[in-house]
Amino acid sequence: MRILVYIDLLAGSATSLSKELIAGALKLAGPSGSVDLAVIGNDAGSVSNLGAGRVLQIQDPRLMHYNPAGHIASIDALIEHTSPDLVLLGYCTAGLDIGPYVAMKRNLPLVSYCTDIRIEGAEVEAESQIYGGKMTATSKISLPAVLVVNPGVYREADVSTAVAEIVHVDAPSGLDRMGIDFIRATEPDPNAIDITKSDRLLCVGRGIGDTDGVENARQVAGLLGAELVGSRPVVDAGWLPKERQVGKSGRKVKPRLYMALGVSGAPEHLEGMASSGTIVAVNSDARAPIFDYAHFGATVDVSDFLEALTEALDK
Repeated sequence: MRILVYIDLLAGSATSLSKELIAGALKLAGPSGSVDLAVIGNDAGSVSNLGAGRVLQIQDPRLMHYNPAGHIASIDALIEHTSPDLVLLGYCTAGLDIGPYVAMKRNLPLVSYCTDIRIEGAEVEAESQIYGGKMTATSKISLPAVLVVNPGVYREADVSTAVAEIVHVDAPSGLDRMGIDFIRATEPDPNAIDITKSDRLLCVGRGIGDTDGVENARQVAGLLGAELVGSRPVVDAGWLPKERQVGKSGRKVKPRLYMALGVSGAPEHLEGMASSGTIVAVNSDARAPIFDYAHFGATVDVSDFLEALTEALDK
């Protein structure tokens, strides 16, 4: 089993999701398999001690910042170079750009939003979330294949005493004709609250109802010593500012306590919080996918829960 893992970089370091994919690849490959990491445009040193056998590095100044055209061409070149049985990408912007394209070009089967992966001989069986996480589909496809994996499926890879072999691979041709130019990176407001540093977060979703529900949740957050955050529908409605949004288009958080009130748990939201220490979910829909990730859960009305919790905390 030969596995190629695309490494998504943030400020030159592998993201938490990429480290999770490395751990998953090592598990799937087993002791007799091999794992290669694909690092595009940056130095490979930050991932050389995470357990993989090799790091395939394409360094080119035109690829330093994420460029979908350039990174797609680079991964396609590495697939040509290594002929992997399995290509793993994370469920993130880069993964959703690269996965479908290389699968189409290489005529490989593709499964996205994966929550579980099993290798059975020359086939891979993958479970994935569909319809915003409301249903789970099981797909059995032949190898080689491309998988886009949800966050939280594997634990982050531990630092290894062994150092991977770094292999320099030439950049693909045609980078001067990519048609997409990096302009600038937009940084968050330095004066805004950094929810990634909070140990306790109380998150409200669409099920909170209205602004009155948000204010009730804010009161409970204060009693808990937690910061109030929200899912995208709450932020889109203008009930909370953008810097308090958790999820794919917001911030990725990993607090010790994450309390989700009225949050369904779509893949976009789970990407931002699935690695939290303790997840408590309250939702009247017993089939909400957030319960698949929660350590504790209650299928009750959110407003009733807030009232009871406020009373308990007041005492």
